[in-house]
Amino acid sequence: MMKKLLIVAGAAAFLSLVTASIHAEATAEQVASLGGDTHTPYGAIRAGNADGSIPEWTGGLTSAADAGFPGFKTGGHHPDPYANDDVLYTINAQNMGQYVELMTEGQKAMMRSYPDTFFMNVYPSRRSAAFPQRIYDATKLTAASARLIPSGNGVTGAVIGIPFPFPKNGLEAIWNHVLRYRAEKAYRSIGQAAVTSGGKYTVVKFADQYIANYSLPGMTEEAMDNVVIYFMQKIRSPARLAGQVLLVHETMDQDREPRRAWLYNPGQRRVRRAPNVAFDSPRTASDGLSTSDQFDMFNGSPERYNWTLVGKKEMLIPYNSYKIHSKDLTYKDILRAGHINQEHARYEKHRVWVVDAVVKPGSRHLYKRRTFFIDEDSWQVMAVDCYDNRDQIWRVQEGHSINYYDQPSFWTTLELTIDLQSKRYLAIGLNNEEPNTYIFGADLKQSDFSISALRRAGTR
Repeated sequence: MMKKLLIVAGAAAFLSLVTASIHAEATAEQVASLGGDTHTPYGAIRAGNADGSIPEWTGGLTSAADAGFPGFKTGGHHPDPYANDDVLYTINAQNMGQYVELMTEGQKAMMRSYPDTFFMNVYPSRRSAAFPQRIYDATKLTAASARLIPSGNGVTGAVIGIPFPFPKNGLEAIWNHVLRYRAEKAYRSIGQAAVTSGGKYTVVKFADQYIANYSLPGMTEEAMDNVVIYFMQKIRSPARLAGQVLLVHETMDQDREPRRAWLYNPGQRRVRRAPNVAFDSPRTASDGLSTSDQFDMFNGSPERYNWTLVGKKEMLIPYNSYKIHSKDLTYKDILRAGHINQEHARYEKHRVWVVDAVVKPGSRHLYKRRTFFIDEDSWQVMAVDCYDNRDQIWRVQEGHSINYYDQPSFWTTLELTIDLQSKRYLAIGLNNEEPNTYIFGADLKQSDFSISALRRAGTR
């Protein structure tokens, strides 16, 4: 498999974080190439691949009108601009041997675990990812100055744009994911389901809101005050959980100050600090099926792992998952025993950065090793293979993503964490039965993410 890698990084470059922090800035030639003939504004290879199965990036879907839906309003379920695409081929347990070079180890494990029901419908590759011009402009500026702090547990010299469009190590690549553009402010209504091995579930409904502080227009490092994002999540139902609220101030330099988190408990009617909302602590209402740092595919401090940039590779990943996002489906249509209904999943061939993370000696985490597959066009983590202490694949993550073309921004619409041992899985991002999805441009301010605002949110 490794012979197919397009870029192979030298091991010595990854052993010294201090060296990486000093020499991480992109070269003048690399910066000049952003948005040019060879590279996209995000650092991806602009050209398609040799056989044409991956097309050239021509700008992505820059607006609702560009997607073919000029009357679309933010907050709605995004119609599928590729609804007329036909399936190119289907991979299943019987023919997977023909496609193993394009598959993650997690996908192969799913085929073996569910030979009768798990398959992958592969569609034409559509490089739909697009972002506002100001983010592209900021990336060009940030790339020339961004660098890791000596421990690797933070970034300096970066604001608004992607810090490392030409990553030299795994830490730089994962920080690109953490700091990628996800609009400035938004509300969203989503559901989460912990599905049993028999296919039963209760949908937990969340009302989320956030300010992506790092990405705000005119933002500076000083004004950012070390906060990347302000995030609040309230449980709306079921009744036994309703009223619990989580507040997070995610920090940029986690050596200087770790993530700040608080919980409002409606039973006790009090706010308390929540330092355990991080790393491998169980995620809210996840029934133990997912860790805190698996939300958004990966979030928070990378300090417990050694990160290796394996290289760039052509792989089959969930992409343009507008069907799963559709208001025409119910949760029952999507959620099945073992895994989602694969008829509604769309896979495409894209180039991804492969990053391998192994727990550092002296540190601990539920997952001894994790392999991340990061889309070159968006820096969105699309899939993760999670290994246990026996070096066996334990859990598989998939990020079924779309271009929210009203923004535009490329992000997940449904995130899955599939436990191969218990035959259970967690699905978050369900919004098919919700009246609204993401409402971008929300009227939010920093004071809406204060401790007093947390108390008010819990008592409403």
